[in-house]
Amino acid sequence: IVPNLTHWTCPGGVQNITLESKAVPVKFKTALRTTAAIVVGMLIAALIVQNIKLTNSMAGAVVIDDPDPRKQLPLPDAEITGEVGGETAQTRSDVSGFFRLTWPRRFWKGRSVTIHVKRLDYQPLERVEPMAKELCVLHMVPVATAQNQRSSEISLTNVRVRYSIRSNNTFDVGSKAETFSVVNEANVPCEGRRPCSPDGTWKAALGSFSLDAGEGQTFQNARVSCIAGPCPFTRVEVDGFTHGGRKISGTVRAWSETTTFLVEAEILHTAVSDMVRWAYPSIYGRTMTFTLPPGGQGPAVQADINGTQVVFPLGPALVLSWATCNMQEKSGIRVYSCVLNPGYKF
Repeated sequence: IVPNLTHWTCPGGVQNITLESKAVPVKFKTALRTTAAIVVGMLIAALIVQNIKLTNSMAGAVVIDDPDPRKQLPLPDAEITGEVGGETAQTRSDVSGFFRLTWPRRFWKGRSVTIHVKRLDYQPLERVEPMAKELCVLHMVPVATAQNQRSSEISLTNVRVRYSIRSNNTFDVGSKAETFSVVNEANVPCEGRRPCSPDGTWKAALGSFSLDAGEGQTFQNARVSCIAGPCPFTRVEVDGFTHGGRKISGTVRAWSETTTFLVEAEILHTAVSDMVRWAYPSIYGRTMTFTLPPGGQGPAVQADINGTQVVFPLGPALVLSWATCNMQEKSGIRVYSCVLNPGYKF
């Protein structure tokens, strides 16, 4: 605001200048203050929204509690309950141990969530976690029973997994040889009557062959050779045999005397069969882990129990009398994890 009256003298005494101004209206001052307050408020609100966000879910995983990370297997079918702000969410972990709790309304990130976890054969777990983007990993402790510590536990040794995989097997079942002739008379002018020699001078003749290897069989390494007659005056016109297959064929041109050709090829038979394969599990403590490749079928666990070899088929339900198993599949590869039941040991 400019003062009402100001007297100013120029240095050097050149001149005197008198300034006079009018006062700014009160209403204008009030409008400026209001606008400034609104702008500041909007900036503060923007900062708050940017740094404090709302969420209504949190994700995590449930694993076995063990100091050795290799034994921290995922726990499927664990019951997880989360309570925040008087509202409860509930879910179960999947085969990989993953879970996600979702509430109907949103809460500020950072609020405390009380989590309860229950699963058969494991001690109940209660944790208080903040609502955040970080993943929540819950470690469950197996229930220690007197039976687990008895020296009379059944011992499993020499454990391996037998499975089958379908494959195409090819066998050489023989060969095929056949001759054919191309009948022609030498030195007869063509005079434009096809077929002719390549240069169009002499009359020529064409000869063809066709062979079928039969159902489920193919020809391989097929070749056609001139074996009699003036072979220099011949050539293959149509090649339907080089790449093999169930049926092969070809056409030959001859422009001199009669020539004879030999067709030869090996016959292969392809059959689909089940090949038995073996997988050797990784065992740490009371846990066993193994994988099957894409196409692996019918896994069965074979083990020596107290010196006797026993085979335990592992069906779709993954049921074993002496272990609890689960399976995860990624990119066609299946990962199996089994935890011994009480009364057994590796």
